[in-house]
Amino acid sequence: MKKQAIELTTFKLNNFTFQQFIEGNKEVDEFLKRQNGFISRNISELKKGFVYDILIWESVEDGTNAMHKLMTELHDSPVHDMIDQSIVNWNIAPIEHFVSL
Repeated sequence: MKKQAIELTTFKLNNFTFQQFIEGNKEVDEFLKRQNGFISRNISELKKGFVYDILIWESVEDGTNAMHKLMTELHDSPVHDMIDQSIVNWNIAPIEHFVSL
C-alpha cells in the first residue's frame, strides 16, 4: 500500500516580502493542482524572509515527479528569482503517522 508523502522545502527570500512571494506563486499553485497525486500546499513564514513550503502528495513518487516537472516546465517562472537558491533545502518522505479530528 502506498503511503502519502510530505514534501518540505525551506529557503530564504531574496529581498522580496512574503506577500510578494505568495502573489508570485499563483502560476506554481495552478501547476500543482494539475499534478498526479497532489493533495495540498501550505506556505508559512517561519521568521521574516524564511519560508516553509509544505506539500502533501499521494506518494513520494508523485511528489518527486512533480518537482522534476516543475523545474523543467516552469524554469523561467519569476518565482525562482525570489528565492535564495544557494540555501534551498528540499526533502520528501512518506508519512508514517497521521492524526486528525
